[in-house]
Parts: sequence; C-alpha cells; structure tokens
Amino acid sequence: MVKVSRKLFLVALAATSCASVTAQAKPDALTLNVWDRQRVNATQFFASTPTAVQYGHVDSLLRISVQQRIRQIDWLAELSQNSELWLPEDAVSRIPAEHQLGLGGTYYASNNNNRFPAAVSFKQGFVRYHSSQERASVRLGRFEFMDGAETTPSDKTLLWIQNNRMAQRLIGNFGFSNGQRSFDGVDAHMTGANWDVTAMGARAVQGVFRMNANPELNTDVQYLAYTRYAAQKHLLLRGFAIGYHDGRTGSVKTDNRPLAVREADHANIRIGTYGASAIASLPAGKTNLDFMFWGVLQNGRWGIQDHRAGAVAVEGGIQLPKVTTQPWLRGGFTRTSGDNNSTDKTHGTFFQVLPTPRNYARFPFFNMMNLTESFVQLVDKPTPRLDIRTDLHFLRLTSAQDLWYQGGGAFDPTAFGYVGRPANNHNNFANLYDISADYQLTQRLALTAYYAHVWGGGVISAIFPRTTQAQFGFLELNYRFSTPLTSAKP
Repeated sequence: MVKVSRKLFLVALAATSCASVTAQAKPDALTLNVWDRQRVNATQFFASTPTAVQYGHVDSLLRISVQQRIRQIDWLAELSQNSELWLPEDAVSRIPAEHQLGLGGTYYASNNNNRFPAAVSFKQGFVRYHSSQERASVRLGRFEFMDGAETTPSDKTLLWIQNNRMAQRLIGNFGFSNGQRSFDGVDAHMTGANWDVTAMGARAVQGVFRMNANPELNTDVQYLAYTRYAAQKHLLLRGFAIGYHDGRTGSVKTDNRPLAVREADHANIRIGTYGASAIASLPAGKTNLDFMFWGVLQNGRWGIQDHRAGAVAVEGGIQLPKVTTQPWLRGGFTRTSGDNNSTDKTHGTFFQVLPTPRNYARFPFFNMMNLTESFVQLVDKPTPRLDIRTDLHFLRLTSAQDLWYQGGGAFDPTAFGYVGRPANNHNNFANLYDISADYQLTQRLALTAYYAHVWGGGVISAIFPRTTQAQFGFLELNYRFSTPLTSAKP
C-alpha cells in the first residue's frame, strides 16, 4: 500500500467534512482552527498575437473557525478572508472566442476588473446532531460538500484514489480557487459497519472566482448516495443520484447554439444525474493492483431543449509497496458526451454540475465536458515527507461541432460558470504534461510546487494561431493550526 503523508491525511479529513469535529478533539472543548494559504502563480497562455500574455499573481486565503462538541450536538462557525493580488489587466481578450487568458484573467473579470479584490466571507456555520451511538447525523446550515467522499477508507490506496480521482467530479467545494464554494442547506448520514447512506439538499453560495462568498445563488442541488465496502474492505462501491436546478434569470447558458438563440432562452435548467462508481485495491504478491470505474447518465431540461448526456471513466494501476520509494504507475481513459447538432431540440453535452475541476485538470484550461482523455501518471515518495506526482494527458474533444469548455459551475448571479470556445470542426485538442511536489516542512507547514506545459492541437491553433503552447506553475505554502480555547469538562 502507498503510505500517506501528513498533508494527504489532512486532505482526507477535509474531503469527509471540512473543519468538522475530529475524533482527537476533546469532548466539550471549544477549539480554534486556522488555515492560511499563500500561492504565487505564473502563467503564459496561448496567443493569437505576436506577443504572448505572460503574468503572475498571488492568491491569499485565510480561514479561521471555532467549533465545539456538546454531548450529541456539534457546531462550527468559520470566516474566510479572500484576496487576489496583482491581477493582470491584459488577460481578458476583446476577441469573443478567446475569453479570459488563464486564471488571472478569470479572477480579474469576475471581480469588476479589480486588480486587488478582497472580501471577508461567512464560509461555514452549521449545527449537527449525532445519534446516541453515532450511527446517524443531521447537519443544518452553511457547509462544504464533496460527492464521492462519504466515507474514509482505512486502505490507503482506496483513500488516495477516492480523494484524487473520484471525489468532487460533480459536486465540490472548488478548494483550489480562492473564493471556494459553500452550500446553504441540510445533509444527513446513516452508517453501518460496512455501509453509508448520505443525503443532501442545498443552495449554492457565491464564491469560487468571486472574492465575496456571502450571497446565495438561485441554484439548487440534491444528492443521495449509498456506499458499501466489500471484499474485506478492498472494494468500495457507490450508487448515487443528483438533482440540479438553475433558476438564474440573468445568466446566458453556455452551449454550441448561436448567441441570439441562447440569449432568448430564459427557461430554467433541470437535470438529473444517475451514476455508479467502484474502487478496488488488491494485494498481489509484492505488488498492489488498483482499479477505478465511474459512470453517469443524465436527462432533463436544458432551458428549452431536452438534455441527454453521459460520461464514463476507467482507471487502473500497479504499485510496488516493498520498494523504498513506493512507485505507483497508473493510467486511465475518460469519455464524456458532446453535442453534435446545434440546431436540434436536444442538448447532448455532459454537464459537470458544481465540481472541483482542478482535481481532474490540474492546469485548469479545460474540464470534463465534451472531452475524451487518456493519461498515464507516476506517483512516488522519495522521502517520508515528500510526495511527487507527474502526469501525461492526451486530450481530444468528443464532438468537433461542440465547444472547448472551461469552468466549474455557478458562482455568480450573471456569469453562467462555464465558458466555451468553438471547436471549429476540430477534435485534436492538446497534450498536457505536469509535475508536482508536496513537502511537509513541519507538522503545521507544507510546501507545494507545481508546473505544467501544454502543446495545443487543431482546436487551440484555430483560435490562438501564434502561440499554441501554454505554461502554468505555482508555489504554495499551507499553514494549519488548531488549539483548544477552553478545557473539556470531565
């Protein structure tokens, strides 16, 4: 099995219920939690002019919360301070097909063309009731939610795959962004020795690329999942259903229809997503084999159109846990549907709902919509404190009559949350290479370095003919601190 660093362990806790009361917290102790994240980004984007757009900017995020468990009740209140520094003024193109040129341009356009946007937001605030034997709980208020992370596997391979290649494909907190995403609503869990039932109904809150993450959006989501362990907990199975409604009247839908048709379509979006997933981790002599399957079907209404779409992902890998650095080689294939006809009455593009797209597009110039992807990746652990991961992705658009999509869902009353560039009858999209290193400097301080390089294909060269290559990298410091403010009662 792959050993998990302290940083990965913290990520696993966050994926289950960010900033929730942990087993280590003393009963009835009022606890203070601090998370400070500082990230310096560098971007060189594709270009249609002789001079490519190159820029740097800084993401600054501070989250402070207090929490307490009193008998069968726990509560949490959290504030976040989100700031963007030195955003580029030249990373929003005036050419409609080009849109924002990287994340710096997206932050700039999403915050009223402000180079230094900042806000304090009420990130989380909830009360949760636990049954007497901890077999059930109900939470009410503002919270973060991640689909596919209902349980915390004891098998470290299952845990890594769940958090890095399964969770948040359709609903997530968009944790990589600076505004992030919360939900106002209710969720509930019922658990047994080998199973979990999770239900959630909530309204999405503004945030993600907007620094002000306080107001609600007229965007609702419902989620129901049944998760079960099998094969002595080497296999994790899940069936789930998601209901999504977007009732925002001020946003124009992003799809492959002409702009005038989309502007005239004021009908709501109502989509059902029905899926299943499986993760397996199987010891095989001196190696460990893993497998992942994820698939969904969708139906409903895309404004005035019918909606019919689907997606599937299959992955597998082999680990060498007996080797000192524990190398782990993985590969996989993903295909999501695209729309082949912009003039008919059916919308066929897979809709990614409200995900955290960066988990599956670490250089987030694309997402999972209208995408066919093959990849190989290598995960290694040279020292107990250092994790290295490198990926190579081969990207194509499923439909050449559809769009090149980017984004992660609703975050603003008027911005749709997804943008699209025309495919111009091309399928060949891009090849992406990236590498990351995560180093745990101290118990509380972690450093991440990331670099990615893209070689664009026909889809990109048709829009950005001068520079069809792009680069993105960052250095990130994470500081986490937790301390009791009061003593627990005996």
